[in-house]
Amino acid sequence: MPEHLTSDEERALIGQMSKNPESFRRLYRHYFPRVFAYVSYRVGAKQEAEDITATIFMKVVQSLGGFEYRGAGSFAAWVFRIAHNEVLRSRRAHREILSLEELPDIESAGLLPDEVFARKEQFARLQAALKKLSPRRQEIITLRFFGGLRNQEIALVLALDERTVASHLCRGLDDLKRSMEHKPEEMTHEHQL
Repeated sequence: MPEHLTSDEERALIGQMSKNPESFRRLYRHYFPRVFAYVSYRVGAKQEAEDITATIFMKVVQSLGGFEYRGAGSFAAWVFRIAHNEVLRSRRAHREILSLEELPDIESAGLLPDEVFARKEQFARLQAALKKLSPRRQEIITLRFFGGLRNQEIALVLALDERTVASHLCRGLDDLKRSMEHKPEEMTHEHQL
């Protein structure tokens, strides 16, 4: 079950992690849904997303000694930097096309089978539209909307200026909107010409 933490609660838990395993469990429950959503939208395949997410949290545990708290959002940026690097490593290793059945279900509990299928189709269209964007814009959009990071945190993850993040986000969303406005039949027809 996801757990919501305030900045003060998060900072206190970070300080207690070396002495109290429950602190990490609470941080894990807080970050897992966001990290899994981010990874799922970046890699597409459910099993691969689960494996990468597990690796990310293993690396978080192994690297805790190197984390330095630098204010609100610094832990999120640090976790997503690890996630970003792990996704890049994985994507270099695997380049394959996925079927609709392989696409992950993200918070789809309670949906009827036709709704699940429609959601997977929409996910596939979104992934195809995202892939048309530059790699930088893809990363910024997935960190923002699937990872739930603020522009300031994205800037820390990607080592960019916050204004650069905002610019890429705005332009990427405009490009994504134009791409998603095409119906699948139109896209298929356009590719045949």
